[in-house]
Amino acid sequence: MAGGSGAKYIMGAQDSRQSEQKSRYRKLWFWVMAVTVLVAVTPLVILTFVNYFQYQRALKHEVSNRVNRMTSLTKRSIEFFLEERRSALIFITKERTYDELSDPQKLGVVYHNLKEILGGIVDLGFIDAEGKQLAYIGPYDLEGKDYSEQDWFHEVKLRGHYVSDVFMGYRDFPHFVIAVSAVGKGGKTYVLRCTIDSNTLEQQIMSLNLEPPSEVFIINRNGTLQTPSVSYGKLLEKAEIEVPSYSDTWEVTDTYDEKGHHLIKGYAYIDQSPFILLIIKHLPSSMESWFALRKSLWAILIVSTVVIVLITMGSSYYMVSRIRVADRQRAQVLHNVEYTNKMASIGRLSAGVAHEINNPLAIINEKAGMMKDLLSLSDDFPKKQKSMDLVNSILASVERCVRITQRLLGFAKHIDVRVEKIDLDQLVNEVINFLEHEARYKNIELQMEMEDNLPAVTSDRGQLQQVLLNIVNNSLNALAETDKEGTVKISIRSKGKDKVAITITDNGPGIAPEHLKHIFEPFYTTRNQGTGLGLSITYGIVNKLGGDIDVDSTPGKGTSFTVTLPIGGTA
Repeated sequence: MAGGSGAKYIMGAQDSRQSEQKSRYRKLWFWVMAVTVLVAVTPLVILTFVNYFQYQRALKHEVSNRVNRMTSLTKRSIEFFLEERRSALIFITKERTYDELSDPQKLGVVYHNLKEILGGIVDLGFIDAEGKQLAYIGPYDLEGKDYSEQDWFHEVKLRGHYVSDVFMGYRDFPHFVIAVSAVGKGGKTYVLRCTIDSNTLEQQIMSLNLEPPSEVFIINRNGTLQTPSVSYGKLLEKAEIEVPSYSDTWEVTDTYDEKGHHLIKGYAYIDQSPFILLIIKHLPSSMESWFALRKSLWAILIVSTVVIVLITMGSSYYMVSRIRVADRQRAQVLHNVEYTNKMASIGRLSAGVAHEINNPLAIINEKAGMMKDLLSLSDDFPKKQKSMDLVNSILASVERCVRITQRLLGFAKHIDVRVEKIDLDQLVNEVINFLEHEARYKNIELQMEMEDNLPAVTSDRGQLQQVLLNIVNNSLNALAETDKEGTVKISIRSKGKDKVAITITDNGPGIAPEHLKHIFEPFYTTRNQGTGLGLSITYGIVNKLGGDIDVDSTPGKGTSFTVTLPIGGTA
């Protein structure tokens, strides 16, 4: 029970050490990857956000500048439109006399010329100083109408000119009025008044061709729409927008409407009129190119980050794997040195033991030989035959001990590295002879199978012996843990033109798949005894000799190790 507990403690310690090593390499890989990704991605993220806000600001500034230009140009266009008609009326008052303008026939000529040149003129009326319309040319019956109580009449007399809001009036269709006052011959004051279709005002702003939901329209100072709006109401309705504060020039503001829509609003008060020009630019619809660019920026950032992460994961995994391999190789080299020193010590000990045993064996052999000679010369020795059999048994045992000591000396002799031509048949027989007593004791049969006409290989005899001893010993130990009769078979065959394969096969318990991939790792063992260095050292020796080692195992059926060696030695 105590031995079992100790074995479990050793296995637990090994598992804990392996788990700690894996965790250390995993942490190293994580931190290498994290730092590399952070260093690589941080500048990319910073540049992306900088570009994001720079592009957004630049495009927003561009939209504001565009609205600013449209507002100023449209303001001038409307002012020119109104001034052109006002100037035309003033020109008429300068060119025509009071009597001519009060004559309906001559006023009609003026009306038709004005309508033909300027367009949009609905009617033309001549009003005297008392507010009575003395002459009227137009589609309505308004001659003789009294405007003396109208506010616009008093304003035009006071200021000399007047532009009205758009309204329905007697004509029952939307229009606005431009009127000028003048003093004719004889000091008579009068007013020349023309009605203009509001469509002409709308045409002045339609040339901007803004795409919905952005639009341009005109309101008066009370917020009543002077041109129709898709978003803010119909003509002559109260606009659903705040009337901007007065400014003697055009203004562009960045604001939000009641629904939370982001707007760039340009407005301008039209000089000498009640009109306020409004250009509403919905920022989201005006920055579609920015949204496309934004998607591209995010896509580039995401794709670049993914590529960087994948490359970093791969490269850091490769680097940590190389570090892990280097650590294993360093550990293996150290253990190889330790194992070689131990084997050298064992070899020296074996040589000393063999030498010390050979001396008394020689004495025993001589004495037994002398006894045999004496028995042969003496005819009347009692129980001669029985004594002779005993002496022969002694001599046979001495000969067996000599063979054992010779093998010990041969093993010790090959501890030092020495490349030579090796007969694999002889080498395998040496290994079998060295282990046959232990195999017989464990009830395990050692078999050898060799292909005919195999060439000798150029390699190190001692290290090849060590490889075969390690593998065969593993097979013997595995079979000792089972109750069935065991067999270890060593077969040698050629592999191609320049290689030889040595296969050691046993019918033991096999190796589980989860352990199979770790068997060549230092300190890895599945047995209750052992250091886990044998196969690791074997793997290193085979690689150093220029060969390969493969393992194939089926749980419950057995394990097969194949050592492939070059015939001509290390490449």
